[in-house]
Amino acid sequence: METANPAKPAVQGEQAEQKHRLFFALWPDDTVRAQIAAAAHAVCKRPVAEANLHLTLRFLGMQDEAALQCFRDVAGQVQGEPFGLVLDRYGGFERKRIQWLGTSAPPAALSGLVSSLNRALEACGIEAETRPFVPHVTLSRKAKKPVTAAIPEVIRWAVDDFVLVESVSTPDGVRYVILERWAL
Repeated sequence: METANPAKPAVQGEQAEQKHRLFFALWPDDTVRAQIAAAAHAVCKRPVAEANLHLTLRFLGMQDEAALQCFRDVAGQVQGEPFGLVLDRYGGFERKRIQWLGTSAPPAALSGLVSSLNRALEACGIEAETRPFVPHVTLSRKAKKPVTAAIPEVIRWAVDDFVLVESVSTPDGVRYVILERWAL
């Protein structure tokens, strides 16, 4: 899952190379984001900050500047088409204590986008993901018993782009910064 580009150790008098915690994602518009946040508040005591709601396509971990540039370069080659995503069910990863919102019918275009992205990332030394892709928006962490049920009102999300995001730690928690966006 990590790149083949190992971190270059700092030499005396040289600054350590900056690392970035990165991932590719689908980023909802304000209307969809508000609907997801409302769905989170319905089942979560401490939901993820509304500004951080997204659907991860591929987590990349801590990466250096060269890898970041490679990701930017290959993302423009990713093939995909706009699609509609229907978020219609709550689910969870019990072991990881994650509550999420997902879809009971992932569109073929979403699977195609993830496959194309994974193929493109191989040029940057990112190995193919072996775990099955479970499209979901994380609603909360540390969920004692994640809810698994249909949501009362489905959320319709028109997806027409994807983004490269950096996770930045701040004293107030994690903040996600969109570095670049590519149209489908």
